[in-house]
Amino acid sequence: MARMLGNTEHAFDSAKSQFWVVDANGLITDKRENIDPDALPFARNTNEAGRQGLREGSSLVEVVRQVRPDVLLGLSGVGGLFSKEVLEALKGSTSAKPAIFAMSNPTKNAECTPEEAFSIVGDNIIFASGSPFRDVDLGNGQIGHSNQGNNMYLFPGLAAYITEDEVLKGMIFPPISKIRDITKEVAAAVVKEAVEEDLAEGYRDIDARELQKICQNEEEVLEYVENSMWSPEYPTLVYKRG
Repeated sequence: MARMLGNTEHAFDSAKSQFWVVDANGLITDKRENIDPDALPFARNTNEAGRQGLREGSSLVEVVRQVRPDVLLGLSGVGGLFSKEVLEALKGSTSAKPAIFAMSNPTKNAECTPEEAFSIVGDNIIFASGSPFRDVDLGNGQIGHSNQGNNMYLFPGLAAYITEDEVLKGMIFPPISKIRDITKEVAAAVVKEAVEEDLAEGYRDIDARELQKICQNEEEVLEYVENSMWSPEYPTLVYKRG
């Protein structure tokens, strides 16, 4: 987030101010004793928290009620942490389409399920989880998308390959059926950048000079990448009993 804002100290402070971090002992402020060094940059100033009606150790539901966040991000490893009370509080979000990210694995440790999120907060939310869940039937032909935000998807390039229609439906990643096509596009972009920065050494029977020529044509570099991709296709093996 800080890099998107300019990667300066001011940008970091601005990005940091968007987070209200709650752990097992409640809201983390600068009054916390023996604070985890990783959490220290996100510790809220006590006076600032007070202006929000909060204090050191305020509960998750108190923070959600007072802050009215746009995004509820769960990294706790505690199944069911986003209780009915917490999800009810999120209905007061300042966002018209709040996001709920229940990222803990395995499934039993997810902070909530998509069914709970959609049924309590409402249809107009974005839901993602670390574990796989089925989409939710909202009725009237509407689907509540359960986006799986695992590490297969978390690499650069994906945002360019999701359509506006998919975004409007609440999807934050392209469908898995497109993964090979997207991988090809991302790989082609990496190849072109490597050639541009004079880092490419070629591959197999294609040397660096020929790779430069290939990269001058978009279709050729995509074809080159596709031909270099491994396809998990196996012949059918038939065993006959002797």
